[in-house]
Amino acid sequence: MPHYFSEGEIPPKRHTIFRRPGGGLYAEQLVSTEGFSDIYSLVYHSHPPTRVLKIEEAYSVAPEIAVEHNLQQRSFYGLQVKPKDDYLDSHVHLLVNKDVYLSLAAPRKSMADYFFKNAGADEMIFIHEGTGTLKTMYGKLPFSYGDHLLIPRGTTYQFEFASESNRLLIVESFTPIRFPKKYINASGQLLEHAPYCERDIRKPCNLETHEETGDFLVKIKRDDIIWPYHYETHPFDLIGWDGFHYPFAFSIHDFEPITGRIHQPPPVHEVFENSAFVICDFVPRMFDYHPEAIPVPYNHSNVDSDEVIYYVEGEFMSRKNIGIGQITLHSKGIVHGPHPGAVEKGIGMKSTSELAVMVDTFRPLSLTQQALDIEDKNYYKSWIE
Repeated sequence: MPHYFSEGEIPPKRHTIFRRPGGGLYAEQLVSTEGFSDIYSLVYHSHPPTRVLKIEEAYSVAPEIAVEHNLQQRSFYGLQVKPKDDYLDSHVHLLVNKDVYLSLAAPRKSMADYFFKNAGADEMIFIHEGTGTLKTMYGKLPFSYGDHLLIPRGTTYQFEFASESNRLLIVESFTPIRFPKKYINASGQLLEHAPYCERDIRKPCNLETHEETGDFLVKIKRDDIIWPYHYETHPFDLIGWDGFHYPFAFSIHDFEPITGRIHQPPPVHEVFENSAFVICDFVPRMFDYHPEAIPVPYNHSNVDSDEVIYYVEGEFMSRKNIGIGQITLHSKGIVHGPHPGAVEKGIGMKSTSELAVMVDTFRPLSLTQQALDIEDKNYYKSWIE
């Protein structure tokens, strides 16, 4: 979980008088989770955040399911997802279940004329290509290649891209995304053996208070429906805030790998989790140093999870003919393992330069038509010599 943070001006006590210079009160808002029972932030608006001018007709953005029940190893060419100008229009759902949607996006344009809020899911957006700034009511988060942007549900934001070349992996989770419990002590501090620490977590900065009034479009998503809301006041009108509920960034390049004398299982690569799935980062690291070690992973059965790997950079030691931006899906119930020749090739190797993001889901994933459109149809045969 994020740790306590404060930005801008706040009163010395919560729920007390906090006046604007020369006049009225700032509008206090509690952004809470699990009712009032988990982490929260208190934010202070220049204007009441409730002034709705109008609501346009809602529209569906539900995934188009093509294969509901899958029991096949599959692979998809992620870079075949075509760029589109608009951020939301560029989203392409690939793999989904009741807990999580996995999507790709290649937006060309910044969100200049609207804001977005996901009211039903936390988002983890991995930046494969592109730089810019994630602008939120909590402040700004500059981002670049390799960043995970963690955006908790209920956060209003805008993407400002520095160029038209952007590639994003989007994990949309209907359960809050957290740091793994095994890395956290009873006080919520990341432990010494964790592969990252609080210094690696980048928090919102450079809070700007927009006091403009007018007509501000906020597209709000919940239950696969987008509701276009028009507000009288700018969504980024905070004078200050404090608490534990806010967006943050973490770079895959700051993940410190855990290695050993023999092959370490995937949980050592874990970076985020919840009750429905885990997210892991595979990063450049030294290989196992037992004199008889086999660095390449052994054959294994995903008895309880579907395994999705998004290949970011480098050569993945257990796979062949896998390119940048490619995605593999190894379905629960089917054995998978290294491609032919990979085990012998790996013996004696000292290190790997791979970068990849893995998502293991505990419910089976369904496939969309968009996934089938970019599929390598013969991937399941790739273990044949």
